[in-house]
Amino acid sequence: MTNTKEASNQREQEILREIRLASGSCRIGFLAQRLSVSDETIRRNIKSLQARGLVSKVHGGVSLIGPVSVVEPPFQSRMDKNAEAKKKLAARVADMIQNGDSLFMDIGSSTAYVAQALQNHSDLYIVTNSIAVAHLLTARNNNRVFFAGGELRAHDGGAFGSDAISFIRRFNVKYAIMSVGAINVQGGFMLHDIQEADVSCVAARGAQVCIVVADNSKFGHSAPISMRELNDLGILVTDIDPGKDIREMLDRFDISLIVEDGR
Repeated sequence: MTNTKEASNQREQEILREIRLASGSCRIGFLAQRLSVSDETIRRNIKSLQARGLVSKVHGGVSLIGPVSVVEPPFQSRMDKNAEAKKKLAARVADMIQNGDSLFMDIGSSTAYVAQALQNHSDLYIVTNSIAVAHLLTARNNNRVFFAGGELRAHDGGAFGSDAISFIRRFNVKYAIMSVGAINVQGGFMLHDIQEADVSCVAARGAQVCIVVADNSKFGHSAPISMRELNDLGILVTDIDPGKDIREMLDRFDISLIVEDGR
């Protein structure tokens, strides 16, 4: 017997995923644009999802029924998503870093790709709460790696909590290299996890420049926690032009935009 509480096909699964990424509700036109289909195709699938009790229709849009998960997927699946774009962005960021620079690097998958791209650099001074970053850059080319204390989370190997925050607060670095969960005009840079946000706030305050690394899948989405601290002395490195509205938002906060292909 078919479970009426599950999506019945891949298109419906994709629609549910996009609604979750948009924090539980969005417009029909947005879904059609994201999935490159017509509004009518979205409406047909929404009707099916509504019959299963998974979504409800609202004026001009759709909302999930029940709690919205704001937990990001496991780390390896995040590494696999848009991997080629993240590698290109990482190479661009690595070009900005000089031998001997001091860095904070967070637990994001894009940041892990930056760590890979930095493996030929030398004499780096690295502060991190990411076991992946520490593994990639420790004992290489005379680097010094300082790892924040605390319990490692099972799903991403990140260290969080008061001990980690107190440790990170002691450092003043040239660059803080950050990942984000979403970017939009209203919220700016956003994260899904309050523990990650707490660490990012402290690291941003202790850096001369924050470099946010984000591929285009982050544009136009929402996440629960707005990261205003990343708006100070910031650079966004991404793979496509984010559009007029986001460019204007970046200009308001004096955030430089670097598009990897140079356009």
